[in-house]
Amino acid sequence: MTVVSPPLEERPVRRRRRGFGGGSRDAWPLVLPALLPVMLFSVYPLVYGVLLGFTDARAGLNAETAFNGLDNYVELAGNELFWNSFKIGLIWAFSVTVLQFLASLGLALLLNLDLRLRWLARTLALVPWAMPPVIIAIMWQLMLNPGYGPVNQILPGNVNWLGEASIALPVVIVVGVWAGMPQTTITLLAGLQSVPAELNEAAAIDGASTWRRFWHVTLPALRPVAVAITTLDLIWNFNSFALVFVLTAGGPGGTTMLPSLFAYNEAFRYGNFGYAAAMGNVMVVVIGAFLYFYLRGQMRRRLQ
Repeated sequence: MTVVSPPLEERPVRRRRRGFGGGSRDAWPLVLPALLPVMLFSVYPLVYGVLLGFTDARAGLNAETAFNGLDNYVELAGNELFWNSFKIGLIWAFSVTVLQFLASLGLALLLNLDLRLRWLARTLALVPWAMPPVIIAIMWQLMLNPGYGPVNQILPGNVNWLGEASIALPVVIVVGVWAGMPQTTITLLAGLQSVPAELNEAAAIDGASTWRRFWHVTLPALRPVAVAITTLDLIWNFNSFALVFVLTAGGPGGTTMLPSLFAYNEAFRYGNFGYAAAMGNVMVVVIGAFLYFYLRGQMRRRLQ
């Protein structure tokens, strides 16, 4: 006996149930092992830090914590040392990010060429990335030591690179650029290798110079990667702590006092946990606002 199936238009349509019912309940046991560490180590500290910024929490076994509203933020608004550290943090973050991008772009273009031992050069470019920030800071401290450091032995004079207020911040910026170059270089190198070679060949056939091919072909194709890595670099550099802490601890005279170092001193040196948490909340708001307006501008440019 032959069974004839009904035409497609006469078959009943089965609609899948959406929402949290049905099969989605079976997925929760699979999601929870990954969700719990995120909630415990990311979401909970963030929420606790935000709430702590509205209290007068201090260090001490018998210290009592009370809600004080916006008192911490009012005090921050009139704290010149905090705003000075915020200004230094912006100078540090933008300077390191811009110089890091330019140096990494040049190095990525060099590593993208078909040269001998290119594999070895690419491997060596990753060395600073494999080193912890503390080790990098200690290494540069030894190199810049005014007494026996190799930098002073090569250059004329006996300069205290990390101890003079006029040059401490530029020197720390140079160290920050060196420490962050590998990640930016590898990312830009990956972007360069994704640029179709046919575009450069067609431009060369049309008579475009090397500079014009770079400016009108390579850079536009590299733009999405450049925007992503510079945005991440800016956030990471603004939040950096270990490198500058080991190098100068904010000195001399507060010339390298980043906001993260200022909050650290308030919390663990002076015991003002609520006040330090308020500083962290301000930095989170600033970074969030920057990301919102920056990414919104990028989306508008793409839609245009």
